[in-house]
Amino acid sequence: MTAPAPYEPPRVPSDSMPPGRAAMSVTWAALPFLSLGYATPFTFAAAALWRRKMHLVWATTVYSGLFAGLMLVAPKIPTSGGAQRAAGVLMFVLAVVGCAHAFLVRREVFDPDGLAGVGNDMVVERVRQQRLLRAKARDLAARDPGLARELRIGRPDLPRQYNDGGLVDVNHAPAGALTLLPGITPELAGRIERVRAETGGFVSAEELSAVAGLPPAITGELSEFAIFIR
Repeated sequence: MTAPAPYEPPRVPSDSMPPGRAAMSVTWAALPFLSLGYATPFTFAAAALWRRKMHLVWATTVYSGLFAGLMLVAPKIPTSGGAQRAAGVLMFVLAVVGCAHAFLVRREVFDPDGLAGVGNDMVVERVRQQRLLRAKARDLAARDPGLARELRIGRPDLPRQYNDGGLVDVNHAPAGALTLLPGITPELAGRIERVRAETGGFVSAEELSAVAGLPPAITGELSEFAIFIR
């Protein structure tokens, strides 16, 4: 059995990239529209140089050609209706089509392997945050057990708002919640419930292991996620 799943911090809606990278990718993709198409070839050229993908190179070539055409007809716009229409079409393609194209490929440009949201640094930081949350919850429970019970610390089986970092209260949680503890099978959870009813509860992972006859090998992990609120 594995430990309780770690708390997932909120992410950018509909996006698995970290907020900073996601914002950067959206800004990059919006440049063609925001610049009325004038930045489109440069936007894709930067992406092609960065990722060295052939389809980005071809897109850069096409948008550069359209941009060159726009520059050619631009001087004739004041005197030629045909030039005005051609410029309008070219600007539409560069701005609107280019923007849609950029949004279509932005994840490939900024997160080609789909790993931006699961970097090791983020995982390490998340584990550290969970440890800190558990330590704060333990301290609160030691100082004010009544408040801890009211906040439902260690009770993943109940609706609650307080984030305790994945603790399970061995003295009050039902068997289903006890199985969230590392190494606790449904059989062991049932045994803990029976012994708890007979003894009135436990004070530590060491006492729990000794009294309930749990495998000694899981005691260390139990002490990390178990809490004993009296």
